[in-house]
Amino acid sequence: MRHLRRQSVNFVLVGVMVLLWPLLGRAQGSREAQISSIQEEKSKNLQPEEQDHIELFIQKMVKGGWFFSPTPRGLYPYFDSVYSGGGLTLGAGYRKFYGDYSFAEFRGLYSLKNYKRFEFRLVTPNHAGGRLDFDGTAGWMDATQISYYGLGPKSTRDNETNFRLQQAYFKGGATVKPVRWFHLRAASGYENIVESEGTGPSPTVADKFDSTTAPGLGVSPAYVHSEVAAALVWAPSEGYARRGGDIRYGYHFYRNTSGNLDSFQLSRGEIVQHIPILRETWVLSLRARLEGVHGNDAGIPYYLLPWLGNGSTLRGYGTGRFRDRHAMLYSGEWRWFPNRFAMDMALFMDAGMVAPRFRDLKFTQLKYDYGVGVRFHGPAVTALRIDVAHSDEGFHLVFSMSAPF
Repeated sequence: MRHLRRQSVNFVLVGVMVLLWPLLGRAQGSREAQISSIQEEKSKNLQPEEQDHIELFIQKMVKGGWFFSPTPRGLYPYFDSVYSGGGLTLGAGYRKFYGDYSFAEFRGLYSLKNYKRFEFRLVTPNHAGGRLDFDGTAGWMDATQISYYGLGPKSTRDNETNFRLQQAYFKGGATVKPVRWFHLRAASGYENIVESEGTGPSPTVADKFDSTTAPGLGVSPAYVHSEVAAALVWAPSEGYARRGGDIRYGYHFYRNTSGNLDSFQLSRGEIVQHIPILRETWVLSLRARLEGVHGNDAGIPYYLLPWLGNGSTLRGYGTGRFRDRHAMLYSGEWRWFPNRFAMDMALFMDAGMVAPRFRDLKFTQLKYDYGVGVRFHGPAVTALRIDVAHSDEGFHLVFSMSAPF
């Protein structure tokens, strides 16, 4: 009896559905017609999404191939550094493309401290299916008042001196990319270096140091400089990135051709990682770097020693504040984006030290700084970076046309 009742209820429900189905179909059709009518009305009033003035300006500069573009063309403003510590630097370049990617360019820079650099470059990339790039550079640089404080982590500001460094150079190289994320590079060239008295307000190096405390003082060598390097790259761009990173290692061999100094080798390894948080609302950027001279007895002039202190290493210290045969550096930045397209803000901290021997690099003796910065950028290049950093030696203001790392 219970089974018959259940079947009766099922038959009634099916009957009700059969009777209501036409009404439900008409209701559904009426709803679809209403939605279609609303969409058609909206399509008549469609307008492009409005962009703010900053976004429009950046897009115009990128499209025009100016300094917000990683590939400028024609005459363009050129912002870079002749040598760290040169002060406000302005310049210009002219780039002429041949074919789709190859180009020749001439560019020059001049700073308020009378630093100057002129370069001619030839670049021909994307051979062998985009896996092989060639480049060549010839140039001349003159940095008139580079600071030198002595060797080691305990050098003091009271011993600040300055020297002048002039360099004529040419080099050629090739970069092989077997896959997109793995780069191999080999390059070689000639460098003629002239060291002399600086033109700055502080004493010259020879007034406070000798050839023991400033190796190579008064010597102007010439080198054949060869380099081999490898890199694992998973960041979208070297000039600006919010995610990814890279691991790089470079080995440099300086063969002296003038007979007045020894040949020497040095190497540098670096790891960078950008960690996006909440769909790149914030980014945590980290960097670690080691640099050192091979061999305890290798003769290397003081002006080519690894050093810390400038806008991309220890930002709270003056340029070249610490120099020695080995250097260790760590940096961290917490970045956020008031304007995601054109401007970043950052809180940062740097820590590092130099030492005469690798085993003397100790975490307990690191020098620290911290600060805040603002960066103006395009999709793949940093056009202007302003950092205010503080250390135990006071505040330092940094102007740069490149990312810190």
